[in-house]
Amino acid sequence: MAELHTPYGRVFEDFESGDIIYHWPGRTITQSDDLLFSLLSLNQHPLHIDTHYASQTSFGKNVVNGTLVFSIGVGLTVNDISGAAIANLEYENVTHLLPTFHGDTLYARTEILGKSESKSKEDRGVVYVETIISNQRNEDVLRFRRKLMVPKRTFAIRPHTHIRPTC
Repeated sequence: MAELHTPYGRVFEDFESGDIIYHWPGRTITQSDDLLFSLLSLNQHPLHIDTHYASQTSFGKNVVNGTLVFSIGVGLTVNDISGAAIANLEYENVTHLLPTFHGDTLYARTEILGKSESKSKEDRGVVYVETIISNQRNEDVLRFRRKLMVPKRTFAIRPHTHIRPTC
């Protein structure tokens, strides 16, 4: 019987410019998610927390807090993009393309735009990516780019947190 250990995240050598990674699974946003996030972040705009108000807008219903969509979008990519990262260095060009509503399911895909080895430390490099978040209707709702620092394979810490105990 084989024992398989799946590493979390990717190392520098795993990223190739031009590759597109489709992340799975998606995440459905509920009214409770939106309300809690909006209140925790002190964003009390009535479009997010007041259904009656939202019903009178051009949207006709509540619109999910855009920073929640961004946060979930980043989260959807962690296993494939930043799970082994040393640090996220920069987020740029966060663009809200379409509104997201309660009950929408978000999916993510990431294109590897480029990578470069560190000039000061041999154990790491910087990867530049663009992530697009889409909904269940395959409409793109948010796009952002970021740079992250990731270890090279021979220096990556790969702990096994699920090793079977010996008796």
